[in-house]
Amino acid sequence: MLARFRLVSRADLSAAAGSHRGTALVGTAAGVLVFLVFLLFALQLSVNLYATSVVSAVGLDAARAVAAGGVDHRDPGAVRQAEGRAETHARQVLGRSGRRVHFTWSVGPERVRLRLRVVQARFLPVEVDRSLGLDAVDRTFSVRVERFR
Repeated sequence: MLARFRLVSRADLSAAAGSHRGTALVGTAAGVLVFLVFLLFALQLSVNLYATSVVSAVGLDAARAVAAGGVDHRDPGAVRQAEGRAETHARQVLGRSGRRVHFTWSVGPERVRLRLRVVQARFLPVEVDRSLGLDAVDRTFSVRVERFR
């Protein structure tokens, strides 16, 4: 059986395509916009996960340094010096984020508590960051004071 082919003129093609001209542009632009939003969200999430990991490590190290057995915890001056050294080291390790970190110390006879709050770099609008909890890393560490026996 032979198939029948019909020749189509350019006039027929342009008449058929005339009503749909430009519709692919709108769909493509919307697709690119959605892709960029997801890309920015993935970037913000990965930066936040990395920052959370680094802040957790730095905060625990700082709390351990203040709770160390070499610090005389009966002397408030020695404790303040240890806090200052720990904060300076933590800021150095955090790099640029070290300028946006807030330390809250609570040193008792048995425990050292440290709360770190670091404001993150933003890639999404502020409202989106806050609603998702990606605007800052807030961690609290509690370490037992070391005593020589």
